[in-house]
Amino acid sequence: MQRLQAFKFELIPTGKQERNMRRYAGSCRFVFNKALAWQTEQYAKDKQFKFSYTALANLLPAWKKEFVWLGESPSQTLQQALKDLERSYKNFFAKRAKFPRFKKHGQSANFRFPQGCELDEANARIRLPKL
Repeated sequence: MQRLQAFKFELIPTGKQERNMRRYAGSCRFVFNKALAWQTEQYAKDKQFKFSYTALANLLPAWKKEFVWLGESPSQTLQQALKDLERSYKNFFAKRAKFPRFKKHGQSANFRFPQGCELDEANARIRLPKL
């Protein structure tokens, strides 16, 4: 895993933190792909495209019950994956990008926390929720 760089110092996660970060990235990829598949199914049924972030976000609790391991990842990161899909659709319909594609393992393994992160420059530390 690449080392995170922030404020001119290197942050080296422990092995457990690195595994958790990989798990979060994998969970986000899974949610993105599941939402894209669900959206494609809905279009095939109705022959009319209606994207709704809210509808997808409301499916997250059911997916967490179906796939228990999703509960180990912070909800914020999974919600951000759905927002990424929303942005992909908006860019597609605005003719700025191609149609959203499924994410593959190992390509752009990332996740985002919109809130709850703390930077401690004095001690060269970053605090992320659930890490």
